[in-house]
Amino acid sequence: MNRLILISLILFTFLNAQEHYNNNNMIGELRDRTLFNNPYANVPAQCYMETSYGTQNSCLFCHTNAPARMKLGNTIPQAGLNSFVGNLQLEYAFGPVNEFAKNPNINPWENIIKPKILEEKFKKLNIDTKKWDNEKYIKEDNWSEAYKKRGKTKEFKVFPNLDPNFLPANNDGFVRGLQKSDGVFKDSLGYNTGWRAVNFIPYGIFTPYSGSVSGIYIKLGEEFMQDKNGNFSLSHYKENLNLLEKAIQDRLDINDNYYIGKANNIEIERGLFPLKTQFAHPLHYVDVQADETYSHYNKFPGLRANRVKEIRYMFKYKMYYPQEVLNKEEDGPIYYNKDEAWMDNGAGWYLSGFIEDDKGQLRGQTPEELFQCMGCHSSTYGFEPEQFTSGTGNTIDTIWSFPRKLANEDGWKEMNYLAYKFKNDAKSTEPAGSANIKDPINKTSKIGEFRYFLNHVVGASLFGDMPKDMEKYLQKVITVKNGYSQDFPSLEFKSAKEVKDIQTLRLKLMREFTARKDYLKEDETIQPALYYPSKLKALETIQGYRQIVSTQRYTFGKDYFAKVPFSYKYFREKEDGFTHTNGTPYKIGEVVTDRPHDTSETITKGVGNVLTLIDENGDNYDSEYLPLFKYPMEFEKKH
Repeated sequence: MNRLILISLILFTFLNAQEHYNNNNMIGELRDRTLFNNPYANVPAQCYMETSYGTQNSCLFCHTNAPARMKLGNTIPQAGLNSFVGNLQLEYAFGPVNEFAKNPNINPWENIIKPKILEEKFKKLNIDTKKWDNEKYIKEDNWSEAYKKRGKTKEFKVFPNLDPNFLPANNDGFVRGLQKSDGVFKDSLGYNTGWRAVNFIPYGIFTPYSGSVSGIYIKLGEEFMQDKNGNFSLSHYKENLNLLEKAIQDRLDINDNYYIGKANNIEIERGLFPLKTQFAHPLHYVDVQADETYSHYNKFPGLRANRVKEIRYMFKYKMYYPQEVLNKEEDGPIYYNKDEAWMDNGAGWYLSGFIEDDKGQLRGQTPEELFQCMGCHSSTYGFEPEQFTSGTGNTIDTIWSFPRKLANEDGWKEMNYLAYKFKNDAKSTEPAGSANIKDPINKTSKIGEFRYFLNHVVGASLFGDMPKDMEKYLQKVITVKNGYSQDFPSLEFKSAKEVKDIQTLRLKLMREFTARKDYLKEDETIQPALYYPSKLKALETIQGYRQIVSTQRYTFGKDYFAKVPFSYKYFREKEDGFTHTNGTPYKIGEVVTDRPHDTSETITKGVGNVLTLIDENGDNYDSEYLPLFKYPMEFEKKH
């Protein structure tokens, strides 16, 4: 079919989509993304890591079947239930290779695997880093200045209407202003903006060790804030938000069929957000002094610095019900507006993003920068007849945070990262604070969520990395002297076989560690060294990330590591090995920059075919991970 005719058909389908919110101001274009420097930016850097012979299975936390199998929301299965998608835990199934675009089997995230390039680019800027005061930098507010630009230029047209000067939210989670023009309606505490803070449990991404921590705010359409007569009602809005929580967390009762008040004609759809739902997601730098007391220099809890790295925004304009994937065109076009800094996620939501410029002020993200968000917040990218698989299998209606909200009122408050509390007398090399919320039990695994994560990743994040502070703590605790079967070994080796043996032992010992509940303190909260960085570590991470800000190299990755993580290096024995794309053998310890792909004349030609070495029949494989907590909520106990 002629590509111009094809795009016209896709655009016609998009503009005539059923059950969409009529917003005539959102006009974009379907554009070919193969011209991007990274056409496959929706495949995140974590997907390129090695799994240490399957002992570090970060893959299961995204590539799962459970929500799709349960028909919860509009997620598609990614662990083998769908033959077109395949099992993304077992293979590096990048591709297929397009002769007109960069090879997706080549790792594009240079800031992680080739940090020297970043350092060289930064060096050419002749910036005197000795003049950097990172503690001062992260305490500065760059959100308010960006908010003032909202609606005044094309670039800030869809900046979220959440004024940071009204934060933090009140104790009930609602964000209120001081005068009538600030809010949608007035309640007993002030002028309610309709925004409500969400306190959720993160894992593996945007955690304190990563250098980035989140705030999350949700807002529904005005009909959800009104009684049946059209009068604004805080009690009606609270109940509708509670009904939505039940719908997303799969806790609906038999009589929960419709929302209440003026929204009583809107059906509650299991696993789906209603039209006009908005999410605002400020992504903050880590400030270890920012805790639940809201210190005088910082307004946010949960290690959230005043300065934000990014402001992300989502608006739901269409109800999306994907069918089974019957065809895939992985180079399918995307619909976006470059000047207005937004993109359609192909699953009923508009996405917009704003990121620091080289002076630290927020600017609209480019389409290629914004396309990285599609790695989580999408589904089957639904512009028929062309479509491609994106997003993850663990989101509900393409949303990652809300399903993991703490139940009921505990979850309606500012994001606080397990109610983090700064420890004033902590040394700069010690964990800077501690948790005050315990490890919640996962709905299906029946064990603590963080315990389950440690049991399968043996690291601090989905990168499979093990920060030095965490490593030292484990080596101190996991010893024969303390009753363990062996001492926790360092990653010191001379061969690939030794790597396999060491990582297998580390996995075994990690499970001993969590089963004995040594990952918990006596008060049953998570040991700080496993979750919170020291002040020194946090400042080092900021120092490194500012090189990315200064060079504006976000298209090469928004994460920084001083050294290439172990999980991105080649440690395989010959029988399990692979070569570079051009056939050149890898050396032990070499950074994995690319992998080969299928060259046969079959339907899978060009698709990546290297095995992850995760054993489908082993105990570190799980195709049915469900990112929901047990309800009523329970927490891991020490004894």
